[in-house]
Parts: sequence; structure tokens; C-alpha cells
Amino acid sequence: MSAGHPDLTDAIWRKSSRSNPSGGDCVELALNVRDFVPVRDSKDPAASLLLFPASSWVAFVDGVKRGRRDGSPQT
Repeated sequence: MSAGHPDLTDAIWRKSSRSNPSGGDCVELALNVRDFVPVRDSKDPAASLLLFPASSWVAFVDGVKRGRRDGSPQT
């Protein structure tokens, strides 16, 4: 593991339930990585991925559930 990056060896990847059922346009994430939520394209899992701090991911999901998509706080 390099400084600032988690070890993803034991990451359990989960495909989004909103992904295209025919196999395209799929997003996967791993929720078992301490302090981070890695996100990748399931069509190319060896490619680059996005790595979010867990607290930021929780705030993002909460905002989406509330209908906020622009990153601004709920008023």
C-alpha cells in the first residue's frame, strides 16, 4: 500500500443496481475498504478508479437521496 492509498487486494466489488442489465454502463464500488470508497468501471476493472474518502461518499449519497445533485447543501 502506498502512502494515502488503501490496499484493494481484499476489496469486494459490488455492481450498482442501476447498472445496465445487458452489461454495459456499469459502475462498481467496494464498501469494505477502510476510510475510502473506491469506484470503477466494471467493463474495465484494471483501468483507473476513483477513490473517495468514506465521509465524502456518505455525504454524496445522502445528497442524492435528498434530490441534490449540484453539491450545494440542502436548504
